[in-house]
Amino acid sequence: MKPWNIEICDVTLRDGEQTPGVSFSCQEKVEIARMLDTIGIELIEAGFPAVSPNEKQCVKAIANLGLDARVCGFARAREPDVATAIDCDVDMVSIFIPTSELHVRLKFKKPREQVLEDALGVIDFATDHGVQVRFAAEDASRTDLPFLKEVYRRASEHGAVLLSFADTVGCLIPTEMQRIMTELVASADKPLCAHCHNDMGCAVANTITAAQAGAFQLHTTVNGIGERAGNASLEELLVALRMKGGIERYDLSHLTELSRMVEKFSGITLPRNKPVTGELAFSHESGIHIAAILEDPTSYEYFPPDMVGSERKFILGKHTGKKALEHVMGSLGCELTDKQVCRVLDLVKDHSEHKCNVTPDVLKKLIRKAQQENA
Repeated sequence: MKPWNIEICDVTLRDGEQTPGVSFSCQEKVEIARMLDTIGIELIEAGFPAVSPNEKQCVKAIANLGLDARVCGFARAREPDVATAIDCDVDMVSIFIPTSELHVRLKFKKPREQVLEDALGVIDFATDHGVQVRFAAEDASRTDLPFLKEVYRRASEHGAVLLSFADTVGCLIPTEMQRIMTELVASADKPLCAHCHNDMGCAVANTITAAQAGAFQLHTTVNGIGERAGNASLEELLVALRMKGGIERYDLSHLTELSRMVEKFSGITLPRNKPVTGELAFSHESGIHIAAILEDPTSYEYFPPDMVGSERKFILGKHTGKKALEHVMGSLGCELTDKQVCRVLDLVKDHSEHKCNVTPDVLKKLIRKAQQENA
């Protein structure tokens, strides 16, 4: 397999923090940035410096950490925003404008051609000050393609090194992303970026599809946090890139630790069945499944838990089989007769059918009961 030509820009510290009710402290942002760098993320969008003096201070602190990752600041197409970002010592400024008729009408109340012309002057301002520019089209997925191509062509002529396509309201499905991104990649002379939101649950799929279609920079957030339903999940995308895209340069063993860190800092609890880093991602109850896993883990796990810094768990319940129970009891150092094992299995099933968890302490009680009954 020829590896896809991609890099990751993680936007947890900017778009992720725009999740309603979420605010990271500067120290929390620094810790997240260091972990992203450890994993090997190439570009970290550290924040929106013009938002507040504290935000500017945080972005500047991250830009001066000495990370291997490049650091990006977010800015509206206004010279003061860009100047504030440049003052943070960032490597890149992401300058955005809305490009759809709807957004331009609501936000500017003037022709979108004029909005573009004004923005081009801001790109000139940024490049004149020696900072790289990523030019982002907000609501690009609802912008007619001829105008979007013109936006990217003009931005490239004025020195933008990356051209970003934002599915701002998450309205695309993969087949649409495939068609649009293929056409944009063919027409643009600079690398394309895919920034996908998850309103219909397609953010990761759309991002993978964009990469297949030739997009270079893929945008993510840890745990998929972000506005409304969030953004493309970093951990899910990195596993897909490893398993399907031939990308092996990222250290995925830190993903679970990073996921828990952002869960704690954001206050947003992960669903137990969250792919890759959820509590149940590598948990098994079915007796048939566990019996097979004890022989060969790949029978019911497409990728191993240690790859992402997690571990396999066997959960006892109504679907538990004898082999699974024997394995769990063996790990507790229990030796029972075959008759006692069968009795414990009956007790486990009965207990779980009352919607009660079979914790290690509960299991020990059930074992003692079976031993007393079958002494």
